[in-house]
Amino acid sequence: MPPPFKQLSTWQETAKQMRDHRDSTLAALESPIPGLPVQLPLNVTHLAKEILTEEEIKLTESLPETLMAELATGALTSTKVTKAFLRRAALAQKLTNCVTELLPERALKRAAELDTYFAQNKKPIGSLHGLPISVKEHIGMKDLDLNAGFVSWVGNTAKADAVILQILWSAGAVFYVRTTQPQSLMHLETSSNLYGETVNPYNTKLTSGGSSGGEGALLGFNGSCLGIGTDIGGSIRSPAANNGVYGLRPTSFRLPNAGCLATMLYEEHVIPVIGPLSTSLEGIRLFTKTIIDAQPWLKQANLLPLPWKEGDLREKDASGKTTLRVGVMWDDEIVKPHPPVLRALKKVVDKLKEIEGVELIDWKPYKHDLAWEIIASLYFADGALEDKVAIAASGEPYRPLTNFIINDNPYVKELTITELWAWTAKRDKYREEYMNLWNSTANDGKRPIDVILCPVGPGAAPPLNCAHYWAYTSQWNLLDYPALVFPVTQVDPLIDLKEERYQPRNEKDAYNYELYERERYRDAPVSLQLVGRRFDDEKIIQVLDFIQQHVKLPFQK
Repeated sequence: MPPPFKQLSTWQETAKQMRDHRDSTLAALESPIPGLPVQLPLNVTHLAKEILTEEEIKLTESLPETLMAELATGALTSTKVTKAFLRRAALAQKLTNCVTELLPERALKRAAELDTYFAQNKKPIGSLHGLPISVKEHIGMKDLDLNAGFVSWVGNTAKADAVILQILWSAGAVFYVRTTQPQSLMHLETSSNLYGETVNPYNTKLTSGGSSGGEGALLGFNGSCLGIGTDIGGSIRSPAANNGVYGLRPTSFRLPNAGCLATMLYEEHVIPVIGPLSTSLEGIRLFTKTIIDAQPWLKQANLLPLPWKEGDLREKDASGKTTLRVGVMWDDEIVKPHPPVLRALKKVVDKLKEIEGVELIDWKPYKHDLAWEIIASLYFADGALEDKVAIAASGEPYRPLTNFIINDNPYVKELTITELWAWTAKRDKYREEYMNLWNSTANDGKRPIDVILCPVGPGAAPPLNCAHYWAYTSQWNLLDYPALVFPVTQVDPLIDLKEERYQPRNEKDAYNYELYERERYRDAPVSLQLVGRRFDDEKIIQVLDFIQQHVKLPFQK
C-alpha cells in the first residue's frame, strides 16, 4: 500500500512527496535500474539493449498478440512477463519521465495468482490472461492517489477500480504501472508541477504528446505493449502519433469511462472517451473487443448496448467484389502540415493506388476553422472556473500550455444556459452538414466513402511547450467520429526539406511553419489516422488491417 498522501505547506513540498514516492517504487524492484550517464543521446530508444537482459528485451519487444498466445498456452508465465515490463518501465521513467508510480508488489502478487490458476486449471482466466497493462493516472485504481495532474488534488483516493479496469481484471490483465498526464488534462503535451515534463524517447527535445503522454512515451520505449488513455481533443491520438504506436479514439458511449477524475467531469457537450494505445493493431482490436464483449452497458448506464461487429464490414460493388473507398484529406486548409507528414501521406496514398479494389477520393475539408470555434467554445463552459480553482488552491503556477488553452484562449468564457444551448445547436448543425458532405460522396451509383485518411497533426511531435494546434484531432471529437492512429515512418532531415519562401495563410499557419527546422525533428515518428463515421469503430480497425496486409508499415526511415 502507498503511504497516505496529503497536502503539505507548499505546493513544492507536496509535489516532492509524490516524486519521492514514485522513485521509491522504482527502487523497490527486485533488480533496480542502475544509474545512467549524465550525457545521453537525443534518441534513447536503443539504450534498453545496453541495460536490460536479452530475455527482458525479447519479452518487452514482443507484440501483445504474441505474448497472449504464449501466456494462453503456458509457454510463458505472467510473473516472468510482468517482471520484464516492470524493469523496462522503470528505465523508460529514467529516460523520459513518464511514470507516476510502479506497482511491483500488487502486480507480482496478481501475476502469481494467475500463474497458479493456469497451473491448476490448464487454461487462461480470460482473453488477457497474464498480460501487463499500463494505466493513465486519472483512471481510478482502488486505494491509489487520484490527482488528475493538480497539486491541490493530491490526497484524493480512488474508492474502487474504474469500470474499465474491473472488466480488464476479469479478463486476466495485470496492472503494473501508472503514467503521467498534464496539469488540467487539456494539453497535447504532458507537463505538470507534480512530475515535470514527459519527453519523447525518439528525440527528448520533443514532446511525448498529451494528455496521455506518459502512456505514449512508455509504449514508444516498449515499456508497455498495451495501455489505457483518454481523449477529449486528441489525447490518445497525439501521444500515439508522437511515439510511433497505435491509438484508438472510439465513438463515445461505447467504452466505459466511469471512475476517472477530471474537471468538468459531467459535462455532456464534448464527451471525453477512453481507449487503448498499443504497439500493434491487434492489441487495439483485442482490447476493444474484450471490453465490448463484457457488455459494459450493464456496468455503466449511459453506454449503448452495441455488441462487437464481426465479419467483413467493407462493401461490395455491383460485380460482387469487395471494395474500399478512401477519402484523402491532405490538409485542413488552415494549417499546412510539415514536409514529413505530407511525405508519409503521399507514400501511403501511392501504395494504396496499387491495390485492386481501392478507390481514392480527394476529401475537401469543410469549415474546420468553424469546428474549432465551436469545440473551443464548448470545452470550458464554466469559463474554466473549476480548473482555475484547482490550480489556485495549492498556489502552483500555470504550466505554459495550461495558460495557452485557458488564459490565452479567446473562446474561453463562462456561458449562460442559453449560450450553452446555442453552441450545442451549432455543434449539431455542423455535424449534420458534415454528415451530408460525407453522404455526397455517393455519386455515379457508388456508395459513400468508407474512411478518411488524414494527418494526426500539422507536424511530427512538436518541441516542448509548442503544441498549439489541436484541430487535426479535435475536429473528430466535435463530430464524435472514431479515429485510429498508426505509425508510418520517421523524420529524415536529409529528405524532409523545409518549404522555402512559403507564404503562411494565417497566424496559426505561420507559427507552425516557423517551428519546422528539419534537424530539430530528427528521428521523430510520423503517423497518420483513419477516421470513420460514428460507431464504425470496428470498421476502421478492419480497414487498417486490410491496408497493412497490402502495405508494409511502418516504412523504414
